[in-house]
Amino acid sequence: MRLAAKSATRMSIKKFVIPLACVALLVLAGRNYGWPGVALVGGGLVMWLLLHFTRTMRVLQRAANRPVGYVGSAVMLNAKLKPGMSLLHVVAMTQSLGQLLSERDAQPEVFRWSDGGASHVTCEFAVGKLTSHALLRPDADEVQATPPTSL
Repeated sequence: MRLAAKSATRMSIKKFVIPLACVALLVLAGRNYGWPGVALVGGGLVMWLLLHFTRTMRVLQRAANRPVGYVGSAVMLNAKLKPGMSLLHVVAMTQSLGQLLSERDAQPEVFRWSDGGASHVTCEFAVGKLTSHALLRPDADEVQATPPTSL
C-alpha cells in the first residue's frame, strides 16, 4: 500500500507540475524571443502531445485485435513486470487488454492475463501504476487430471 500512496501523490503532483512547466516554457519563450519563440515552443508541445496520443492509440489498436485477458506466456509476463509500470506499458507488453476483476472505476484496479496452459498473472494497479502482481500456475497433477475437451 505504501507504493500506492506514493503513486497517488506523484500523480497528483504531475497533474499540476507538467501544465505549469508548459506555461513557464511558453512565458520564457515569449519574454526572450517574442511571438516566434512562443510559436516554436507551442509547436514543440503540440508535437509532444501528438506523439503520446499516437503511441496510446497504437497500443490500444493492437490490443483490440486480441482476446481480452490473453497473453502468450504468463510466466514470461510475470518475469518482465516491475512495480511502478504503467497500465499502458503492461498492455503494450501483453498486446491485450486485461480481464477486469475489480469493480469499474474502483481503486485499486485488478486485472488478469491468462495463457493457454491455465497459468495466469493477476496485477493490481493504483492510479494507473502497477503496485503488485502474482503468478498462479496450476499443479502438474491438475493439468494431467483434466482430460482435453474435444468438439
